[in-house]
Amino acid sequence: MKRKISVLAAVLLAIGLTACGNNETQAKHDAAQTVQAESSEEVKTTDNTEEEAQQVETSEVASNTNDEIVEDTSTENTGGSEENSGVLVVYFSATGNTKGVAKKIANITGADTYEIRAAQEYTDDDLNWNDSNSRSTKEQNDLAARPEIGSDAISLDGYSTIYIGYPIWWGEEPRIMDTFVENYSFDGITMIPFCTSSSSGIGRSGQNLADNAGSGTWLEGKRFGGGASEDEIKSWIEGLQ
Repeated sequence: MKRKISVLAAVLLAIGLTACGNNETQAKHDAAQTVQAESSEEVKTTDNTEEEAQQVETSEVASNTNDEIVEDTSTENTGGSEENSGVLVVYFSATGNTKGVAKKIANITGADTYEIRAAQEYTDDDLNWNDSNSRSTKEQNDLAARPEIGSDAISLDGYSTIYIGYPIWWGEEPRIMDTFVENYSFDGITMIPFCTSSSSGIGRSGQNLADNAGSGTWLEGKRFGGGASEDEIKSWIEGLQ
């Protein structure tokens, strides 16, 4: 009987030790899972923080880019300000050649600029001189044609010298230039015509403008190629003085 009790006690003791071992193992396992979960949460939090920081940085870059675009946007027409340079470059340029020369004159003289833009812009078809029915051909064949100007009006107050430029069309000034000079008074202003062309000279275009303007002191004009250098233009300007 005592032997059976001793055996039973031994079995119960073994069971108890096994249970304690299992509980300790489970506890260690649970603790390991808790540490792993906390570590994963920290990694996730770090990832989220870095992602948010990256989003903020991207947003700031986009904002700065938009600011730069706005800052780069400016108007060409600087004439008519309360304080001007006293010199103005007025030009009409359908293809960009005259504009290039006008900008160089402005750089050399420190002048303000004013671009004459047509209310109805000229297309390539409009400028086709081989087409007798093209817009420019019809205008140039009509001495009374006066295309409408789309640019805002400009005040000439304070200007004593105006360089006025244009391309040569059919040997003369574009009729939109006549529109311009007939709508302003150039009293007390020295007017200096210049033009661009591939081969044609300035012809009577400067005199035509002077006659249609009816005011101002008009000097003899100068023809330039579209690719005229700044040195060439500067030499001409210095020769005017």
